[in-house]
Amino acid sequence: VDFTQENHVEGLPLGTRGGTLVRYTFPLDGKYEIRVRLMRNRNENVEGLSEPHDMELTLHGERLEVFTIVPNRNASGGYYADEAVDRDLRISIPVKAGPHAIGATFLRKTSALQETERQPYDAHFNMDRHPRIQPAVYSVSIGGPFEASGAGDTPSRKRIFVCRPANKDASTEDRCATTILSSLARRAYRRAVTNEDLRVPLKFYKDARADGDFDAGIEMALRAILTSPEFLFRVERDPVGSGTRPNQNYRISDVELASRLSFFLWSSIPDDELLGLAIQNKLHDTAVLEQQTKRMMADPRSKALVNNFAGQWLYLRNLAAASPDARLFPDFDENVRQAMQQETELFFESIVREDRSVVDLLGANYTFLNDRLARHYGIPNVYGSQFRKVTLPDNSMRGGLLGQGSILTVTSYANRTSPVLRGKWILENILGTPPPPPPGNVPPLGDNPPVGKLPTMRERMAQHRTNVACSSCHQLMDPI
Repeated sequence: VDFTQENHVEGLPLGTRGGTLVRYTFPLDGKYEIRVRLMRNRNENVEGLSEPHDMELTLHGERLEVFTIVPNRNASGGYYADEAVDRDLRISIPVKAGPHAIGATFLRKTSALQETERQPYDAHFNMDRHPRIQPAVYSVSIGGPFEASGAGDTPSRKRIFVCRPANKDASTEDRCATTILSSLARRAYRRAVTNEDLRVPLKFYKDARADGDFDAGIEMALRAILTSPEFLFRVERDPVGSGTRPNQNYRISDVELASRLSFFLWSSIPDDELLGLAIQNKLHDTAVLEQQTKRMMADPRSKALVNNFAGQWLYLRNLAAASPDARLFPDFDENVRQAMQQETELFFESIVREDRSVVDLLGANYTFLNDRLARHYGIPNVYGSQFRKVTLPDNSMRGGLLGQGSILTVTSYANRTSPVLRGKWILENILGTPPPPPPGNVPPLGDNPPVGKLPTMRERMAQHRTNVACSSCHQLMDPI
């Protein structure tokens, strides 16, 4: 991939450059093998390894090992980096079950400063354009567990096992199982639960407990809950009554409102506080609803509103699949792609969290940039890989969504801009007035002729509108 690893990566120790931070949930207490593989070129030689480099392996920021990667010397005295160079970049360590962060990064070398300055721009790490000037991490693999010693005390187990039976007496275990399953079912079904709701999970528990231990019984009951339609589907039932007519508006229940609010803001189930208020029928109260909305927006889980809602609405999810022609746009790489997406996500998040006018989505005088994206935009005096809020000059074309690289990229073709895609995007996503689908006999916009004066995009679109079948829609889309 064409992603630079010459700058510091967020979450990794200061004084390092490149690499990756992997978040992984280890299933059991035991030994695990962690192995790092370096980026290679088409000949399977490690890229950028012309001198020794030190790699640091960390667990939650604590150093596990420092490896010195040394290129091999050939018969003529030169260096080469073959398949065996990273063969020993592995370590076997005991790890407790649960979520952990593994870092693999390089200790920054002062010589890299001189190496970097020889490059015309940051896109010097793509094998199709320029070779890497320093080694980079390709993958981090985790093997195991070996010599597993138990499930461990993970956050998920703590959340599930809200009690433990004091002894192995059947009635004691049954009471604890009922408490556990009541708590799980309440969260999974997103409402108050009844004895009938627990009947099937408790049967699964007892069947599994007869052949195993208490944990095995709870595991099987949890499977029953997580395969229930009450968990898999968000069910809203129409009100029953003689006064209800088709297509008539009606008030949803507080429990249904809690799920709508939670899945919108968090893309997940309501928490105990929100669900408790809904079960008490207090959530529809305007003051309570406002207080809960503000509380949920202040919670880190509300990041899902940006990632999921904005990702769908603004087509940011399509950015990962965009592939501008590398010969026409040699400066486009994975760093620009990710920076474009992060700019728009931070911008949308600022509009929401600062309670700004929705009009600012189109006309704000600021955006969020790091040095890589700022250089792409031609905006000076932005340094470093971290993003920061930047006030734009009065004549900037980058203010608002319509000037951001992410939106412009997902509304373009690989080799040219597209007024049609952009006009359609604005009609659908901003104005809420999508154009009708094109008729089946519409000819495509042809390529430029091989000889003669090349028409401008405006001239080509004007020619396209001379077709009667095209004109009705394009008269509206193209000017936008």
